[in-house]
Amino acid sequence: MATLLRRALRPFPPLQGPPGPAADVPLRAASHGAGLLYPEHIPTSPLQKALLAAGSAGMALYNPYRHDMVAVLGETTGRRALKVLRDQMRRDPEGSQILQERPRISLSTLDLGKLQSLPEGSLGREYLRFLDVNRVSPDTRAPTRFVDDEELAYVIQRYREVHDMLHTLLGMPTNILGEIVVKWFEAVQTGLPMCILGALFGPIRLSAKSLQVLVSELIPWAVQNGRRAPCVLNLYYERRWEQPLRALREELGITDPPCMSRAWPRP
Repeated sequence: MATLLRRALRPFPPLQGPPGPAADVPLRAASHGAGLLYPEHIPTSPLQKALLAAGSAGMALYNPYRHDMVAVLGETTGRRALKVLRDQMRRDPEGSQILQERPRISLSTLDLGKLQSLPEGSLGREYLRFLDVNRVSPDTRAPTRFVDDEELAYVIQRYREVHDMLHTLLGMPTNILGEIVVKWFEAVQTGLPMCILGALFGPIRLSAKSLQVLVSELIPWAVQNGRRAPCVLNLYYERRWEQPLRALREELGITDPPCMSRAWPRP
């Protein structure tokens, strides 16, 4: 499987690269070179996409923490779901504004000082707390490369950049159990094949005790909340930093998890 992926990627530059200013540039239709729709775009044929999808799926299943492979899988299999998400955003006032303005979430766009000064329990303060406690950074999200539509490329980039926001909203840590719960929520919300794959096959690595808790309590909770909540891509999080997290959860219909031990502080 790894050989298959290397063959598919041979004509392309490396997937990994240090984050820089280009990662913060809104994805817009422009002339970036022959056949390129946005700065990081790599045009691919249907056959190349199929090879990339097969190889990245195998690698992602073998090592769920290979976020670069998860990213490739999402881009090469998610076109239909991305169109549905894009249409949902177009129909929503807040979502359509996001599509128009193309905000990005990274260390260079976040005002960390402002987030730190917000009241306890606000979305911005709790998001910053999540990043600090779990030692994660928004700059680890890979840039979109293989989506052959610049608007859909932004939609999947936005999905990646709000992933940590969903952890914050759901009260889930970044351990494997927390990631699987978020994937179930995302699978219901987005219909992206990579989310469905992660939700179904992620539990393979869990202990029997964790699997029992996941199946009996956490999956039903994640599915119920995913169905009840409006599309989370329609939230302009950057304009809601001061909103109390508790109030935002109530607005979205997100309830407290039934049994997850609080691995990081919550309001």
